[in-house]
Amino acid sequence: MTDSGKANDLLAQIPRHKGLPPVHLWNPDFCGDIDMRIARDGTWYYLGTPIGRKPMVRLFSTIIRRDGDDYFLVTPVEKVGIRVDDAPFVAVLLDVEGQGEQQVLRFTSNVEDQVEAGPGHPLRVELDPVTQEPSPYVLMRGNLEALIHRNVFYQLVELAVPRVIDGEAWLGVWSRGEFYPIGRDA
Repeated sequence: MTDSGKANDLLAQIPRHKGLPPVHLWNPDFCGDIDMRIARDGTWYYLGTPIGRKPMVRLFSTIIRRDGDDYFLVTPVEKVGIRVDDAPFVAVLLDVEGQGEQQVLRFTSNVEDQVEAGPGHPLRVELDPVTQEPSPYVLMRGNLEALIHRNVFYQLVELAVPRVIDGEAWLGVWSRGEFYPIGRDA
């Protein structure tokens, strides 16, 4: 079967659910890899071409699962491997409610999922060991993260407040009563 046939079969197998399908409960046989890739900027590619139909990207985004370091599209009867350059989602919007420790940060992803940062959806920032450039993430669902878009990260920096953690000065943000360090305080 061609990659194109695999993608069409995959779409036909997705049960219609209200909300997200329970991909964590599905354990079909692995059927191989398909030529699908999610770029760092959140663009989905199939056979090297960007998928321009937003509803199709949204549909595929509901059946993605991460097992270890590998990503798959999963239906009740089929599991295919895909490539993800960084994170499968990008947080493209930030809404802020309240201030201080009562502040709530709500992120919207490029596929229109929303989460509020907090104990179930923590923020984290990785620093590139060579360039020291930050890569910020928010946990969207299961073990799937969204890379926080640069413009959204700048919004977080504007909201940052100082705090000492284990004797070190940090800048960070509050959401749902949790403090998330985003960088060292100079």
